[in-house]
Amino acid sequence: MGALLVSAALVAGCRRENSVASGPSIDPAWLQRLQIEFLRLPDSVPTRWRGLIGEYGRDTTRRWYVLENDRRLWVRDHTGYLSPLAEKNDTLFEAPRVTAIVSGDVRFSRDSSGRGTGLTVGSEVMPRRSVEPPPGTTQMRVTPRRPIEDLRREALAARPPVEAGTFRAPQLVELVKLDSTIRLDIRYATENNFLGTRMYDEARAFMQKPAAEALVRANMTLRRLGYALLVHDAYRPWYVTKIFWDATPDSVRWLVANPAQGSKHNRGAAVDLTLFDLETKQPVEMPSTYDETTPRARSDYPGGTAQQRWHRQLLRTVMEHEGFVANPLEWWHFDYKDWKSYALGNERFDQIKPPVQAAPSSGRERSR
Repeated sequence: MGALLVSAALVAGCRRENSVASGPSIDPAWLQRLQIEFLRLPDSVPTRWRGLIGEYGRDTTRRWYVLENDRRLWVRDHTGYLSPLAEKNDTLFEAPRVTAIVSGDVRFSRDSSGRGTGLTVGSEVMPRRSVEPPPGTTQMRVTPRRPIEDLRREALAARPPVEAGTFRAPQLVELVKLDSTIRLDIRYATENNFLGTRMYDEARAFMQKPAAEALVRANMTLRRLGYALLVHDAYRPWYVTKIFWDATPDSVRWLVANPAQGSKHNRGAAVDLTLFDLETKQPVEMPSTYDETTPRARSDYPGGTAQQRWHRQLLRTVMEHEGFVANPLEWWHFDYKDWKSYALGNERFDQIKPPVQAAPSSGRERSR
């Protein structure tokens, strides 16, 4: 199929086609490869199975995943062995071989909402692992180590670490002014974030101009497949990174950057985002929620549904094509390839000035 021309039949065979806003052109060969690779969105999972998908086991050494693929439930054991399940009824499935030594019936227990609470194979009972946010919520929370307002005062009075070197002049531009079809859901401008406290005064998103233009190209490509980008966070003032670090418990500090080095978000060269479905007008489902402090957040997490993993891979493929690098611990986080070229920034959104027009090759010495 590598020699197949992009035709009306191929476009019709894609998930769906939408009108595209004016902007940079898309390489036809790249679009063709993308349309072939993501030709068909996997079917949605039957409702009766949704509550069973998850992790089971008393510890990570014996963790089993129940996942969906090709409209069938599968069990993946801690060694990576996959076994399909044949449904007998809503709680009983048959496994030809669950692990190297166990086969036979797999029985689920459910609560009153239909959510799986455990599975039994032979004489072994494996309770469900509570790794996801509570049912009905879209944001996992952590309890701050100290009151946020105290940390905010300290962070605003502090200064970013001094960096010696040559950096490009900052060119922070607002994403929606480059492309109004990019959607925003800036969680840190609301209380719907992992600390449950508003961090930004305004729901705005900025990036350094080269990264922003690359994001616009990614969004234009995705619109050809029926999606748009939904941005949760982009440029982040350094003082907010300090609040995050000082507020976050040690057990989940991997989620936040150490202010002693700063975050790539502080440089205007990182973005947190997901896909927005242009047909349903809703964000797509991914294997985890945003800012989730669980293994489900990993870019290679094997669980979930085929449709969730398909969406995750589509986002990654398009972003990497435009020069972004995926964070292996957070499927939603992407760093632009030139992030090292920019110094740490600490300006609040209302302090950002329009970029000065200058030759792309010119830079200035900045120590902050």
